[in-house]
Amino acid sequence: MHMNRRTFIGSAGAALSIAALSPVPSTNRARRRIRAVAFDGYAVFDATTAIAVAESILPGKGRDFVNAWRARQFDYQWLRTLGGRYADFAQTAADSLSFTLKSLSLSMRAEERDRLLEAQLTLTAWPDASAEIARMQQAGLRLAFLSNMTEQMLNDGARRAGLRDHFEFVLSTDRVRAAKPDARAYRMAVDAFGLSPDEIVFVAFAGWDAAGATWYGFETAWANRLGLPSENLDATPKRVCKNLSDVAEFVIKQG
Repeated sequence: MHMNRRTFIGSAGAALSIAALSPVPSTNRARRRIRAVAFDGYAVFDATTAIAVAESILPGKGRDFVNAWRARQFDYQWLRTLGGRYADFAQTAADSLSFTLKSLSLSMRAEERDRLLEAQLTLTAWPDASAEIARMQQAGLRLAFLSNMTEQMLNDGARRAGLRDHFEFVLSTDRVRAAKPDARAYRMAVDAFGLSPDEIVFVAFAGWDAAGATWYGFETAWANRLGLPSENLDATPKRVCKNLSDVAEFVIKQG
């Protein structure tokens, strides 16, 4: 049977949701209070910073180019996890950049490619991150990163923003060599905190990540900063938030 790329990804995603992403079995006990919060990296760090760099290189095309590049990078992360050929964020960023340039028949000097990759790998916190993360920690919540980014990216970005001391754990999917939304990735937070999924809020930036975390069994807050529609993946996050201030209000009330 002929199967194109879009059909393959759809079929593979369905298989992943059934096998690797099987939800944590529900029980009849009352919901536990929230004791910890795990953040996707882009919920804390601004995902749009590469756009200005791309625009300076490709005037009038920067936003569309970054969107295409980033979508391809997620494809590569998922496909490599499905195929047992895991590669870290830095490698998938470089590989997907090369493919995106070729697919759009664009050329770019080595220096320009390096500038784009540096912008993708160097993280700047969203303006509300410092105050709201401190607020959650002061409320007694334990905090961690749980991201497809490398541990060095997360640590360096947190230190630049003055946030590193707020986080008990920095959990990169490099540890388990399986990118989100694989269940092995989400399980890192359960194992690190020593808590059940219903005692942890996962803060997602992307709709697909909100769905994956909900499949796993977390109390999921989607920090939908870009105002995007929900994915059609039969998974509704516990709360859809506009920013980290909304997230903090939600998790503190649940604690």
